[in-house]
Amino acid sequence: MNKAKIHYLYHDGFAVETQNFFLIFDYYYNCPQNLDPTLENGIIDIPSLKSKKNIYVFVSHAHHDHFNDVIFSWSDINPNIKYIMSCDVPLRDYKKNYHFIFANKELIFQGIKIKTFDSTDIGVSFFIEVDGLTIFHAGDLNWWHWKHTCIENQETMELSFKKEIWKIAEKKINVAFFPTDPRLEEFFHIGGEYFISKVHPDLFIPMHFWDDYSMPQKFYHKVKSGKTNIAKISKRGEIIEF
Repeated sequence: MNKAKIHYLYHDGFAVETQNFFLIFDYYYNCPQNLDPTLENGIIDIPSLKSKKNIYVFVSHAHHDHFNDVIFSWSDINPNIKYIMSCDVPLRDYKKNYHFIFANKELIFQGIKIKTFDSTDIGVSFFIEVDGLTIFHAGDLNWWHWKHTCIENQETMELSFKKEIWKIAEKKINVAFFPTDPRLEEFFHIGGEYFISKVHPDLFIPMHFWDDYSMPQKFYHKVKSGKTNIAKISKRGEIIEF
């Protein structure tokens, strides 16, 4: 096995298998779409929850396309799951395996270190060190350049985004998950392109594009990546090995 086996689940959702850990990020789309509900089809399934060790579930924020409370039912299948969640995530009750975190904080468990950065929307972005691998999941951290908003808002967004990226650039990142949102139209690439130019991750994986699988392809051809590999995701359940 390579350092990591990455499963694309849907939109912002990924599962990352390392040597000793199974990390799940921003899982929300639990519909099998006439497919078998398996990890290979982008669904976190019961066999995976039973068989994987050291499962950590990350929720960057409570937006509906990043969070589905079905994730809490997983602890009925595997009570050892740990949940690492932004503080805006709503809960009906609290359990000892729920861990809440603000931006610019750290959590350390045996074999894994978690640091948060801020977002340019709500919630947090995650930087994780695990099994000799560094992973960054942006959540909704992006250069959200909405062309129909006023210049002042566009400039404020740009400054906030670049300020946060300069902090992240101090880290060496192996795998980065980052938005390439089609709603931004011709500006879909600018956040990811800036991120690559300053952070230089080894592998950049586009996300936040729903069913528009042209986005990873467009980003790949638009951005001059230098030493950064850019994944061209083409389907739900796709596996990327790092």
